[in-house]
Amino acid sequence: MRLLAIDTATEHCSAALWNDGVLSETTAPLVRGNGELILDLVGKLLHTTRLRLDDLDALAFGRGPGAFTGVRLATSTVQGLAFACSRPVIAVSNLAALAQQLFELPEAPAHALICQDARMHEAYWAAFERRAGLAVAATVEGVAAPADLIGAAGAWFNRDCWGAGSAFGAYPELAAAGRTLGRILPALAPRAREIARLAVAAGLAAAVPAELALPVYLRNQVAQPPSLN
Repeated sequence: MRLLAIDTATEHCSAALWNDGVLSETTAPLVRGNGELILDLVGKLLHTTRLRLDDLDALAFGRGPGAFTGVRLATSTVQGLAFACSRPVIAVSNLAALAQQLFELPEAPAHALICQDARMHEAYWAAFERRAGLAVAATVEGVAAPADLIGAAGAWFNRDCWGAGSAFGAYPELAAAGRTLGRILPALAPRAREIARLAVAAGLAAAVPAELALPVYLRNQVAQPPSLN
């Protein structure tokens, strides 16, 4: 299978290409307002691997949750590329991609609690299990204030589970609760390489036409702070 994956949900953007088991990746800091950067990365990756869009079987992208503008950029970019080469698209959770990265670390446990900063004193979160080497959702994805998250995910705060994501570094409440976890990795961020791995594992059965490749924001209000009432 040949698959191109992209991600722009955080401060870094990345592109990865799966070529029949060989994985290549390129990354760069995502400069605000520079939406062409991800296309430059895709172009460099295709040039390096001597492939064209028409050589691909499918495309994949980090569908969120994440920064609103970043998730929107990834969605529009992958749709444009998919339309250009008439290929289907596989949407991959950014939280699952981060869990996959954690599970591939040495001595990682079989459980992960992923908490990404959602701004406005909230975090995107979900718990995952490792099955046959792949991150599988053990809870639904949600967005919540740190205190509410700790209450909802209380059973996952144990030594047999590792935590990862920027929310552990952003909110002292989560950092304190995270001391009950086996390890906390706040610097880990989603990457296209894990999106590619999960997309390939899902296969073409999970692919949809470009127009049906939709983002997941979780939060309806992206511009206004939550009500204090």
